[in-house]
Amino acid sequence: MTIKDLYEQDYLAWLEETAKQLRQRQTDVLDWEHLREEIEALGNEQRHKVDSYLLQLLIHLLLYQYWPEERERCAKGWQDEIGNFRVELELLLESKTLYNYFLTRIAVIYPKAVKRVPRFRFSTLKFRQIFSEKPLTNTRT
Repeated sequence: MTIKDLYEQDYLAWLEETAKQLRQRQTDVLDWEHLREEIEALGNEQRHKVDSYLLQLLIHLLLYQYWPEERERCAKGWQDEIGNFRVELELLLESKTLYNYFLTRIAVIYPKAVKRVPRFRFSTLKFRQIFSEKPLTNTRT
């Protein structure tokens, strides 16, 4: 059975064999195509985790801050979730690369978080004032 066949039939065995080949510096027998795909997939998975935890963190922060009618009933759960998402993000952001990625994603993820906040609890004007993608300008002179 070739290493490429092993990838298709027994992924764990392929991982173990590939790791062994790398440790022994047997680069001439590596399954380069699948190895590259797996490494790229790992990077994509890490970036997806950053996006996911950031989205959930922002949703819960928005709910906690702007839904006072539900705060008494839900505050403990929201606080726990906020704490959990922060811890998970902090662990991921120990990577400088993921930290820099995170900085570029805040502006992308925030509007998605706003869309997930239950609008039915707010009047349209109040919702726009609270969740504007751009800061409101002071119209008073």
